[in-house]
Amino acid sequence: METTKSGSAGEETSPSRLIDARINELGDWRGETLARVRFLIKQAEPDVIEEWKWRGVPVWELAGIICTGETYKNAVKLTFAKGASLEDPAGLFNSSLDGNTRRAIDFHEGDKIDEEPLKALIRAAVALNSARPASSRKKLKSA
Repeated sequence: METTKSGSAGEETSPSRLIDARINELGDWRGETLARVRFLIKQAEPDVIEEWKWRGVPVWELAGIICTGETYKNAVKLTFAKGASLEDPAGLFNSSLDGNTRRAIDFHEGDKIDEEPLKALIRAAVALNSARPASSRKKLKSA
C-alpha cells in the first residue's frame, strides 16, 4: 500500500519514488545501505507503508511508525520510534541509547548488516504498534 503526497508543483509523487530518488542521489555506500535496509524492512513486513516526512526522511509505518532512515555524512541511521520498548538480544541498537522512547542503529561504511536480527526487530516493532488499542492510534494520528 502506498500513499501519495503532493509536490510543490502540484504533481503527485509517491513516497516510494522519493526514497528511490534519495538512494540514487546518494550514489555511494550510504545509498547502498539505505537500499539494503529498505529491502530488509519490506522483507520482514511486506505490508509496510512507506512515507516521506519532515522534509526528506524516509519513514516506514504499520499501525504507527516502525522506523525512519536518515542519512548523514558518516552514517545511515535507522531510528526505531519505540525502540526503548523492544527487546534487542543481538545488541543492534548502538545509538540514541539514553532516551526513554527511541533507539537507533547507526550503520557506517563497511559495516555488515546483521539481517535476521534486524528483521526480528522490525517484526517486534510492528507487533508493539499493533498491540496498542485502535483508539490511541487514532489519537496519535490526528495529533
